[in-house]
Amino acid sequence: MCRCSWVNMDNPLYIKYHDLEWGRPHYDDSYLFEFLLLESFQAGLSWECILNKREYFRLAFDNFDYNKISCYSDEKVEKLCNNKDIIRNKLKIKASINNAKVFINIQSEFGSFSNYIWHFTNGQVIKNKDNCFKSRSELSDLVSKDLKKRGMKFVGSTIIYSYLQAIGVIDDHELECISY
Repeated sequence: MCRCSWVNMDNPLYIKYHDLEWGRPHYDDSYLFEFLLLESFQAGLSWECILNKREYFRLAFDNFDYNKISCYSDEKVEKLCNNKDIIRNKLKIKASINNAKVFINIQSEFGSFSNYIWHFTNGQVIKNKDNCFKSRSELSDLVSKDLKKRGMKFVGSTIIYSYLQAIGVIDDHELECISY
């Protein structure tokens, strides 16, 4: 079976992630927030590093509950900064709290974050057909700019492109991949 070339075939978590999640459309706001948080922590690191720590992030960040995260105290920030099992970047930790607040505001405006993120493509998946992979696009530029305007942090175009791939707005499975 042929998978996308970026999949580390020695890592069962990576294989499962590729086969069952990546590039598949997701609409659940809890899932969408989880990946927004994880992608923001991925900035400057490998996705595999974040994926390997995903369950530790889940424990540290209250099962990615954006309502709880939006209320984190300075004490909770310090506790997260001292948690050796996650990425201990204070700027990213504080950004996750800020982004949870913005996420909730977007939900209020659009009825759900899913409605917001999918409105950029009128609910359509953008499917790669040329095996010409990018790190950003006009779509990720647009979404990134809008999220920044709303106050989100660590949502540059490259991070957002990766996010859109992860949640299935963009399907970049390689032509030879079993998931194409």
